Amino acid sequence: DFGVDLHSVTGTGPGGRIVARDVEGAKGSNWVATPGATTATPKAQKLAKKEAVDLSTIAATGRFGRVTEDDVKRALGTLTEALGIQQGATIDVYPQLGSVPMTGMQQAIAANMEKTLDVPVFRVSKTIATDAFDDLYRKLKPDGVTVSALLAKAVAVSLKKHPLINAAYGPSGTIEYNAHINVAQAVALEGGLITPTLKDADSTSLTDLSANWKELVGKARSGSLAPDEYQSGTFTISNLGMMSVDKFAAILPPGQGAILAVASAKPQIVHLPKALTGMGIEKRMMVTLTC
Repeated sequence: DFGVDLHSVTGTGPGGRIVARDVEGAKGSNWVATPGATTATPKAQKLAKKEAVDLSTIAATGRFGRVTEDDVKRALGTLTEALGIQQGATIDVYPQLGSVPMTGMQQAIAANMEKTLDVPVFRVSKTIATDAFDDLYRKLKPDGVTVSALLAKAVAVSLKKHPLINAAYGPSGTIEYNAHINVAQAVALEGGLITPTLKDADSTSLTDLSANWKELVGKARSGSLAPDEYQSGTFTISNLGMMSVDKFAAILPPGQGAILAVASAKPQIVHLPKALTGMGIEKRMMVTLTC
């Protein structure tokens, strides 16, 4: 496979047989391939065969002089095309240096983050078992219910019981209670994020919340959200559960009472009194409330 001339290799195995370590030693820093031999990785061989390319005509850049898949692509002119680079162009690892103006969205995000520095906050984290939540989602999913809608409804029910968490800090030394429970959720966009809001989430059905959320996300992606659809939140959820995040804290949006950071749910071995061995596997996630 490496193009090593076995006649030039001294065997160290039983009875003078050539073993793997002998071949490995032969292809060291002074190794030279057998004249006329061309070595290539399996992927390179497969691509070369598919494209009818002669491997012996390709400049090898792999270890021990092997032709790699990228070498074949480079010869075909498809590697630079896949990377969006014109033939003969130089690749600039740092396309921009020095001061670069932020986009309008980045400026807005930075301004909101600066405003939160004037608000007194504290953070508290808690581990939550999610098996029951997952079972409920599987049951309701055929009806079009989404995870985002379930999270919003769970939060809204809790805020109904604890209106102080749905209230905002007033800069003049007041607590601003809200008449509505509007749950915003962060949605990542190209170059930033936005927080579409599910209004009156406590009194809206799960199916309606799901339909509303899908519509809001579609508008967010197309840039057609009205200001009232992303600036009316009284509480925000930032969900990074799909990113395999163990724990994180979110920044409180201006004018809101709290924000909940939702990390990933992962199976954990835990103490379960009802289990036969006293131990079992349970899915748990860490949530962090900033308020």
